[in-house]
Amino acid sequence: MSKKIVKPAILPGFMELIPNEQILFNKMLDTIRHNYEKFGFLPIDTPVMERAEVLLAKGGGETEQQVYRFEKGDTDIALRFDLTVPLARYVAQHFSELTFPFKRYHIGKVYRGERAQRGRFREFYQCDIDIIGNGNLDIVNDAEIPSIIYSTFKDLGFDFFTIKINNRKVLRGFFQWLGIEDSTEVLRTIDKLEKIGLSKVKSELEEQNLSKDDIDKIVEFIQIKGTNEEKLESLKELKIENDIFLEGLNELIAVNHYVGAFGVPKENYTIDLTIARGLDYYTGTVYETFLDKHADIGSICSGGRYDDLAGYYTKQKLPGVGISIGLTRLFYQLYEAKLIETKDRPLTKVIVIPMKDCLDKSIEISNILRENDINTQVYLEKGKLGKKFGFADKLNIPYVLIIGTDEIEKGKYTLRDMKTGEQTMLSIEEIISGFKNDEI
Repeated sequence: MSKKIVKPAILPGFMELIPNEQILFNKMLDTIRHNYEKFGFLPIDTPVMERAEVLLAKGGGETEQQVYRFEKGDTDIALRFDLTVPLARYVAQHFSELTFPFKRYHIGKVYRGERAQRGRFREFYQCDIDIIGNGNLDIVNDAEIPSIIYSTFKDLGFDFFTIKINNRKVLRGFFQWLGIEDSTEVLRTIDKLEKIGLSKVKSELEEQNLSKDDIDKIVEFIQIKGTNEEKLESLKELKIENDIFLEGLNELIAVNHYVGAFGVPKENYTIDLTIARGLDYYTGTVYETFLDKHADIGSICSGGRYDDLAGYYTKQKLPGVGISIGLTRLFYQLYEAKLIETKDRPLTKVIVIPMKDCLDKSIEISNILRENDINTQVYLEKGKLGKKFGFADKLNIPYVLIIGTDEIEKGKYTLRDMKTGEQTMLSIEEIISGFKNDEI
């Protein structure tokens, strides 16, 4: 009886890359990690699985419907759906062991049972940073975050992007001044302006039973134009007597000043009064980042300030500010838009090809190259030389080192440049020096 062959396939909503793509993905991930560490953020990792009661402490809503949840024995288990809730549990649990302000980064996979569609994933990498204070956290921390966004995306190879900044207190105070006490739905509607357009925003505001006068004032408010300084001056000139509004305005003024002090060019950040962030827990500064020439991709990095990170796990008041880069979705979108390419990204610098009866020496030479931090592979299969060259060529390995009896006797080995076809006889010392000094 012949065995059944199972068709190889992955589940919908999961991403799997071939090696060249994975190299590019890993390079992006390493660039993000390097920038986070450059600004003093410390790494943590938390379990992919948590107790469901911990992960779903807030309860209800769309999140609970999307979580992957199962039981093992008598334990109710859920897969983490973001990195913020595990951070809250982590800080509450390790509070006495941490130094505040606590600056952490976390890069890891999260899981959401969303409806699978193009560019949306059920398993994806998030790259988060957060600064957590004990009791309070200075507003200047909110201004440092855009400098980290700027540094990261410059290093990823982008020049034309804009970090849009707002403060939810400004919006919330303005709505209170208008007499709108529950502004949650209004905020969510305004946050969708980029996606649905102004006319649909007005329609949604009408459905929330707002008067035409209030809707006109809201539209006029979020469309305030000018430089950052001119927008701030326009907000002052409104003479709005509301404590929350004034607190938010003062915070926005401070953030705008210090973002510049941190070295972010004016063309890369702007105050945008339409940015609200749909998530309820943001309470102050909020950020969205867009590629100037590819607005259709949407926000590539977002986040903001929150008053109380871990209120469900501790009585300690832990305010924070942070951002997240959804790397899996970002990689997919940039790759689809051909803004990033995989070509010419080999990890292996040289492949050693042993000729007949020269395998021992070839292994010895490869060991020496690796000891000198030169990524080296030995071709161990039998076959014609052309086939071996073809193997190196398909993997974009730039150099082939041929080791035969003549080479061993002379103490010099044939190094072939796979792009030009040029071959040179070099000693092992010359090869090492050439790679280290970028002369090869």
